[in-house]
Amino acid sequence: MPLITDPDVSLVLLDSVNLDAGLAALRPLGGFFALHTPADGTAGPAPELPTLARVYRDPAGGAPPGAHGDPLTFRVRTVASALRAPEDRIGASVAQQGLAARLWSVTLGCAVLYGCVPDLAPELLRWDPAGSAPDDLWLTRVRPRPGDAATVARMVVEDHLEPLSAALRARHRVAAGLLRGNAGSALAATARLLEQWARAHGRPDAAARARALTAELFAHPGLAGAGAFTGAAFRRRSCCLYYRVPGGGLCGDCCFTRPPCSSPCAPSG
Repeated sequence: MPLITDPDVSLVLLDSVNLDAGLAALRPLGGFFALHTPADGTAGPAPELPTLARVYRDPAGGAPPGAHGDPLTFRVRTVASALRAPEDRIGASVAQQGLAARLWSVTLGCAVLYGCVPDLAPELLRWDPAGSAPDDLWLTRVRPRPGDAATVARMVVEDHLEPLSAALRARHRVAAGLLRGNAGSALAATARLLEQWARAHGRPDAAARARALTAELFAHPGLAGAGAFTGAAFRRRSCCLYYRVPGGGLCGDCCFTRPPCSSPCAPSG
């Protein structure tokens, strides 16, 4: 299969199980979906940026020193400060949902457009904990894997979201159900964006593939209880706490119809 070299190509249908080295088919979908690779034409990651494997480790377990110390705590506090959040667990929730969205976007986008996905093993992904949204990720090697729901769920939920959730719960007072809801919300939003792109570009096949994969992914035990669909609309069963940010309000898929209180509440889970 020839490499895709035109970054503006927007009508791509790849039936091969191969990936081009720059993952060019993701670029027309926007920065939310795009992933830095050694062949995408951007600068490589700074050598001090941690791998996600390091990010998920217990900082007391021998993580090497770096510019950000414990990268996960650094990210949580950076997000909390930017939002003027009254407590770190809000920053933990928003940071986790942002990273979950990036992982879902890359895998779901590739599964739909290529029929396969790049291996996103935590040791292959470098991450900038000081970056702005969407989270900057660098994949150090492009290795194709099957694009079926079982592979995608194992790669995203089991290899990333579960250890990320465990690390956040160990460091911050954040409920497991909240983080599971964030993961489901991020998946539903990613699928919605991908379907919108597919319809706008005359790709009903891609829209159908995105819907089918999303339905299969929500059957994974790691997403069980995250929320439910009514038609195309997703409603989660937990709150991400964004309403507690000054001027925040409720997200479109929140379990609440109005903010539950104006003063500190018990953890949502």
